[in-house]
Amino acid sequence: MKIVKSSLIDPEKNEIYGIAAVALSFFVFAYSSRFGQISILAYYGVWFLPVVTDYRRVLGRYSRFLWIFSFGIFCFISAFWSPAFGVSLRTAIQYLTHIVCALIAMRMLSTKTLLRGGLIGTGIVLVYSILFGTYLMDAMDNTFSFVGAFSSKNQLGFFASLGVIFSYAAVMLFRMRGIWMIGAGGSALLSAYCLLASQSATSVITTAGVVALCIGLQGFMFFSPKHRRGFFAIALVFGLAGIVGALQFGAMDAILGVFGKDSTLTGRTYLWQQGIAAAAQSPIIGMGYQGYWVPGASEAERLWQEFFITGRSGFHFHNTYIESMVETGIIGTGLLVFILIACLTGHLKRLLTISRTPESLLFVGLSTLLVIRSFVEIDILNPYQVGSFLFYFMAGRLTLAVRPVKAKADRPQYGFMPNSPTGPERGQNGEPGIPAG
Repeated sequence: MKIVKSSLIDPEKNEIYGIAAVALSFFVFAYSSRFGQISILAYYGVWFLPVVTDYRRVLGRYSRFLWIFSFGIFCFISAFWSPAFGVSLRTAIQYLTHIVCALIAMRMLSTKTLLRGGLIGTGIVLVYSILFGTYLMDAMDNTFSFVGAFSSKNQLGFFASLGVIFSYAAVMLFRMRGIWMIGAGGSALLSAYCLLASQSATSVITTAGVVALCIGLQGFMFFSPKHRRGFFAIALVFGLAGIVGALQFGAMDAILGVFGKDSTLTGRTYLWQQGIAAAAQSPIIGMGYQGYWVPGASEAERLWQEFFITGRSGFHFHNTYIESMVETGIIGTGLLVFILIACLTGHLKRLLTISRTPESLLFVGLSTLLVIRSFVEIDILNPYQVGSFLFYFMAGRLTLAVRPVKAKADRPQYGFMPNSPTGPERGQNGEPGIPAG
């Protein structure tokens, strides 16, 4: 039994299981609407099975995770004043258990295992979309675009964005060689093709921006942590000044024009106005998680009709903060923003204070991707979504100690080690872990 347990829950020994679990999860996140409940059960199965083997080690001390659960708990509470109580309660429970799965994954898996599983998972998702995908009319701009096996080109574009970032991280940050290097190259080409085919301006722009950011931050790794922070501060000031200047000279309109968009973001500004008006009806606590887009609700029906959403599902305000304001008010939105900011700044702090940490650089890139997309999508608000899974995975990493490990060349690297369930935080060989920050 010890061999079986270690093969499931030990980050140093469960690589095969972990890669398969992450790849399966990504496929479920992409196509659970096609394959139904059986796919969701498979997702729960791969993450709750290790709990049976050693629940104390897999679950850890959940008192450390209360801040991570704060938004999910408020979503559950909000169901009791939602006009669609059954829908809100069911979805809130799904969201909470989804968070649990992400936290189990972050304790079980090494970052390299997550990365390899993500490479395979995104590759399978994109290949499936190419083989069985279709073209659909985009309700936002009335154009036909390749959406793959999704109902939205932006979702296809999101997985393609992840494929590009994972490929970059595998080769440039984690120095994977051999078959993984070949796989990363193939995934990058496949992801680039899907980005171009989907014509998703959101995904193309955010992917280019995040990869450029990662390359820039990787350059800082040649400096000591002390000098790194100084150079980062200078780069941040000049970067913000450059962005403001570019916007003043019409850079945004020029970029949107390349993708055939206009200043209204093809109808999004109108949706945002409608969302802000809806949020004003209950600004403090919102109308209840998942309580707006329900069949029979007059305002939802009106917007579905205006945007030709005949299926009356899968539509939203295309803005995480407006959507969360409508459903959970200022309180819920504040909790969500707190977790998002903590995730980005926490990993950025580790990146700037630890001599070498490819994990934190990857997580900064992914956090930045979610932050940028949060202004036009709702990647972290729903259960069984790759965005929310990665979001809570990265947030959970901040609760773990950072430990030094020796590379093959005897130079220090840094990784993460789950807390010991019975004592202080320990490294791989029992040495005390190094607390972050």
